Amino acid sequence: MAVSSANIELGTLAPKFILLDTVSGKMISLDQLKSDKATVVMFICNHCPYVKHINNGVVKLANDFIAKGISFVAISSNDVVNYPEDSPEKMKELAEQIKLPFPYLYDETQEVAKAYGAECTPDIYVFDKELKLIYHGQFDDSRPGNNIPVTGKDLRAVLNNVLEGKPVDTHQIPSIGCSIKWKK
Repeated sequence: MAVSSANIELGTLAPKFILLDTVSGKMISLDQLKSDKATVVMFICNHCPYVKHINNGVVKLANDFIAKGISFVAISSNDVVNYPEDSPEKMKELAEQIKLPFPYLYDETQEVAKAYGAECTPDIYVFDKELKLIYHGQFDDSRPGNNIPVTGKDLRAVLNNVLEGKPVDTHQIPSIGCSIKWKK
């Protein structure tokens, strides 16, 4: 069953974290990742069809904007006991397979997902240089089976506005995807 991202007030400060990067094996903090332009934080997972649907588009968009000084990070917070495909080992395999150009962090305690108010995968947040929330919405209108091409147009528009010093539209369409798989 698909769920939407929660309504989180724009201007909210990004909760700090230190999590395991499944690719490098190192602990990485938000302070190490943040950009002086904008920081994109995405809650994703390996098994969700909504995430799988946009993975290649996310990689393409991230490669376009990392070169322009925007930072990206993905976090998986799912219960790996009941969803073994989302384990750190499988996260590393996926990141290497799709050539994820940013860290893919594992939130074992699920505390980071709770702090962010994450509800679904993908759940996408954009924070400004002061780590204040400026966008919490969908990647684009494409969903599995709706035949709309994956372009990342919504997220791309936000990041272009940031780079051009323009305001970000406050009318934001929530992301839709699989629920985060909370531990019992």
